[in-house]
Amino acid sequence: MTTEHRRVRLLASVTSEAEARLAAAHGADIVDCKNPAEGALGALPLEMVTAIRAALPASVPVSATIGDLAPEPEPVLEAARAMAATGADIVKIGFFPGGDAHATVRHLGRHLASSAPLVAVLIADGEGAVDIALVSALGDAGFAGVMLDTAMKDGRTLLHHRRPEELAAFLEAAAAAGLMAGLAGSLKLAQIPALLNLEPDVLGFRGALCRSSDRANALDADALSAVRRAIPRTEYLGATGVELETTL
Repeated sequence: MTTEHRRVRLLASVTSEAEARLAAAHGADIVDCKNPAEGALGALPLEMVTAIRAALPASVPVSATIGDLAPEPEPVLEAARAMAATGADIVKIGFFPGGDAHATVRHLGRHLASSAPLVAVLIADGEGAVDIALVSALGDAGFAGVMLDTAMKDGRTLLHHRRPEELAAFLEAAAAAGLMAGLAGSLKLAQIPALLNLEPDVLGFRGALCRSSDRANALDADALSAVRRAIPRTEYLGATGVELETTL
């Protein structure tokens, strides 16, 4: 009998057109535009995102972060609109402490979610539980997905901040809301088997793909290949051996 596998997509964060080409060549399912020098979800210049999208095959989705903004409705909408105009297939919006997250979600739902695939990024290394009510609100607002990530890049990973049962509850809430669900946050190569057992839709990486596992360094082809090998590329259903096509 064939073991049942769920396909998990590899998201690789890149800082340049050259890194984007390298990531795509080594099997990244999603190429994510991000500027680590500007924070956890630092934004690349709009013209750089446009160039990255133009440089890759249309079959490789490109996502882009809008920066480490407080969740205030109008500034976030303005930044998300500008990023969507680059041609990025997915716009990632961090929900950091402060502001009004629920009002921002509603505002984006009214003004942008119908025309641009939006993915919310919730912060996992703060105090208290992840706001599951916000996950439900994202689904109601028409977001395409939600991810967990960490704001502090201090050597600790997502699994240092959240127990597996908390991650499972987050993924279950996302599925109930009809959202693609991803996990990120300084994830390590050695953690991939445990993360795959949780069956997210996406696993996101930066540091583990770089020289010396330092997110400030350039992407490394060998590191990319190692992470790619650790994440199965084919999805099967039961014993049929029939590959399933899935979408973001």
